[in-house]
Amino acid sequence: MPIPAGHAHCGSTLLACTVWLWLAGHGRAEIAAQTIAVPMRDGVSLATDVYRDAAAPPAPVILVRTPYDRTKQRPLAERFAQAGYVAVFQDCRGTHGSEGVLAPYNNEGQDGYDTIEWITRQPWCSGRVGMAGGSYVGAVQWQAAVERPPGLAAIAPQATWSSFHRNLYLGGAVRLALIAGWIASNTPRPDGLQPADMNEALLRLPLADVDEAIGWPMPWLDAYLTHPEPNGFWTRLDLTPHLPALDVPALHVVGMYDFFSRESVDTFVLMQTGARDHETRRQQRLILGPWDHGTIGRTKVGEVEFGPAAAIDLFAAQLDWYDRHLKCDPVALAKPFPPVMYFSMGDNTWHDAETWPPAGSAPIEFFLRSDGRANTRSGTGRLDRAPAQEPEPADVFRADPADPVPACPITPTRPLKAAAWGPVDQGPLADRADVLVYASSPLSAPLRFAGRVEARLHVSTDTPDADWAVKLVDVHPDGTAYNLATGILRGRFRRSLEKPEPMKPGEVVEVTVDLGPCAATILPGHRLRVDIGGAIFPLYDRNPNTGLGPFDGTTAIATEQVHHGPQTRSRLILPAVTGTAGR
Repeated sequence: MPIPAGHAHCGSTLLACTVWLWLAGHGRAEIAAQTIAVPMRDGVSLATDVYRDAAAPPAPVILVRTPYDRTKQRPLAERFAQAGYVAVFQDCRGTHGSEGVLAPYNNEGQDGYDTIEWITRQPWCSGRVGMAGGSYVGAVQWQAAVERPPGLAAIAPQATWSSFHRNLYLGGAVRLALIAGWIASNTPRPDGLQPADMNEALLRLPLADVDEAIGWPMPWLDAYLTHPEPNGFWTRLDLTPHLPALDVPALHVVGMYDFFSRESVDTFVLMQTGARDHETRRQQRLILGPWDHGTIGRTKVGEVEFGPAAAIDLFAAQLDWYDRHLKCDPVALAKPFPPVMYFSMGDNTWHDAETWPPAGSAPIEFFLRSDGRANTRSGTGRLDRAPAQEPEPADVFRADPADPVPACPITPTRPLKAAAWGPVDQGPLADRADVLVYASSPLSAPLRFAGRVEARLHVSTDTPDADWAVKLVDVHPDGTAYNLATGILRGRFRRSLEKPEPMKPGEVVEVTVDLGPCAATILPGHRLRVDIGGAIFPLYDRNPNTGLGPFDGTTAIATEQVHHGPQTRSRLILPAVTGTAGR
């Protein structure tokens, strides 16, 4: 990438806005924290803190670029500095101490390049730079990496994306509560204006008016909610085509309940199998745990305690990664290097593998069966290993946009807007008449699977559009039922995300619902269950069922059917794994 004239020599002007703080060493290295205004190629300066042992020789650098206030990360920066690194923590453009205007993700690739280029010219840098952080702070690593900055030697993207459209949209449905809440928190609002009740705002139709319902204009929210197709609007935020050309080692960390799980896992697979450089393929690692977005490394997620085995020391894992790739430390290089480390829920054990999905996994099918009365957990829906040999009546439910199936049971402490991604007891939802429930008999032997879970359904509706929301559930002997994996498909996107087409009323079509990466063991005495409804609101937006798009506010009640018979074998497909033991 060409460097603008004069940019390579801007370091001589950087100390004009410098503040020095000296941190007590307490018997360890004396760490100095220096705040510097680092100019980007367009003259905008970004507030940047440099933590280092001033008496040490040049060292590798760990860079964290964040929109969430660099100063709040001071303890982490000090830990990296005490471990022998220079820690550089920077506010992204338009946030906190940095100049400019925040346009989410819009400038992060270029700003990341400019910052790394500046770092490598400093006398305290050894010439090798790594990056760290998760979510937004993880995405900026990939954005910088595709700019190919000299000196970037390793990254550790945690719970993030390489295609922003694929992160926001699943099967044509948008992660409404996530993006509306994030944009509202990161968009300046008029002085004195308080946001409206988010429970009501998320129910606003058309989607193009959600920002008005919250209380003030948010152009970025409008843009994200009104571009459901992965067209040219998203091109700049689709890094996937550029990844195979990279030669950077990457530590990928994510939880199975994280809304970034598909993107993080798919990016690992792409880099491990598709990187053009063979050595780069070998230097990819995936840690896949039982966590959601806010609980990485913890043992309790949602309402489930996964036990002490679920805890990991993420800092130690990252430090080992940087010691290996930035310091080339012989001790780190000599350690075992399993490319995949994944957690199996249920038996709560970690497993090592060479690939994802792990070798030895093979699909097994559970067929949806009933006599046409699968509504609620008191109905006749069941999961069988054998498909129907004779015609069976279809199961029917009515999906009303005015009363969507909530993502989680609503409680006094968990209102609609606080729907959780993690595991919660699905009992009250399975008592709704607009939810179809198919459960196996209690298992006599453990059923272990690891990989991507999917449901292939034969469906029909009487409206131009409809959603099929599917949950895989583990039913415990005491009746509590915890979601393991979730997916959704919007009918008009059943054949193509690029070219949606209306449903034909009454036509039976086969659709595939992606439930994402999952690893679990269903224990003896437990039952496997599939729940199907017309919404997972507000984690995903409601389908108005009209097919008229995000600028139209009209709705229709959809009468949806799931068919199961000799020619319409609706089924759950699990990647079963045998012959491996946890550690």
